[in-house]
Amino acid sequence: MDEQHPENMETRIPALTDVLRARLRIRPHLRPTPLHRYPALDGLIGAEVHVKHENHQPTGAFKVRGGINLVSQLTAEERARGVIAASTGNHGQSVAYAARLFGVEARVVVPEGANRGKVAAMEGMGAEVVLHGPSFDEARVYCERLAAEHGYRYIHSGNEPLLIAGVATGVLEMLEDQPDLQAVIVPVGGGSGAAGACIVARSIAPRVRVIGVQSEASPAAYESWRQRRLVEAANRTEAEGLATGTAFALPQAVLWRWLDDFILVGEAEIQRATAWMIERAHTLAEPAGAAPLAAAHRMRAELRGKKVGLICSGGNIALHQLRAALDAVA
Repeated sequence: MDEQHPENMETRIPALTDVLRARLRIRPHLRPTPLHRYPALDGLIGAEVHVKHENHQPTGAFKVRGGINLVSQLTAEERARGVIAASTGNHGQSVAYAARLFGVEARVVVPEGANRGKVAAMEGMGAEVVLHGPSFDEARVYCERLAAEHGYRYIHSGNEPLLIAGVATGVLEMLEDQPDLQAVIVPVGGGSGAAGACIVARSIAPRVRVIGVQSEASPAAYESWRQRRLVEAANRTEAEGLATGTAFALPQAVLWRWLDDFILVGEAEIQRATAWMIERAHTLAEPAGAAPLAAAHRMRAELRGKKVGLICSGGNIALHQLRAALDAVA
């Protein structure tokens, strides 16, 4: 368990000004991603549904925003030491992409069963990928050990204000494109994306409800939010973007203050939503990226007639996940 506690991180919570600075840093390297509406999703949910396509990022996922914002701010001494991160895939890709962009040596520790496509992408970006342990949390502990032993700059996937400010730029774009949104649903693993959404919404559109979604098979972040303390929980989801058995202090500090609602969905619901994203929104989403649609469908009576934003956090789906999703609706 990370020894940092939310109550000790209040002063480190990013503000809207941090998000605006992050956008200036990111803008030369990333284009805004589209926000599209699909009639078939409107009909499915009974609402006006807008999908934020973070699957269109060059790494296929939203986290690259945070990676660029953070790595661009490293000191010369930190760049010389090199960076290291633990990841199930998308955080690692963001670190690898940004490290290559700014000429920094990168290492990423991933679980032994990590998504092969994500591993290949990280290696293709020049990062050294280290396979360790059966779960993300075991990979994370080993990563922290390597950082301490070799002096690498450790980039935690949640407890980094610059990461949160960076990924928050996606929700800023959403509200600029569609200011009348009434709810935004965001997938939660470590919680950086949801924390960023909360910071932006509360700063410029407090009427917008921010709703988190996690898998019932890996509910650590949900249980920590519900109990208002950092807890550990089983980590058995196939959606690696939602997979963590340990809650992270800094994102939870934000979620406890500003997240409006948080729901759990089943693995079968996520698989079905993954297939719906293909069928009804012409979008290849990884399971975590489809989880907001699963949540919207679960909440459709509550959302009926409203303007709802879904963050499709990524599109890096493994072939076995795609087959399972298609089989779920066959």
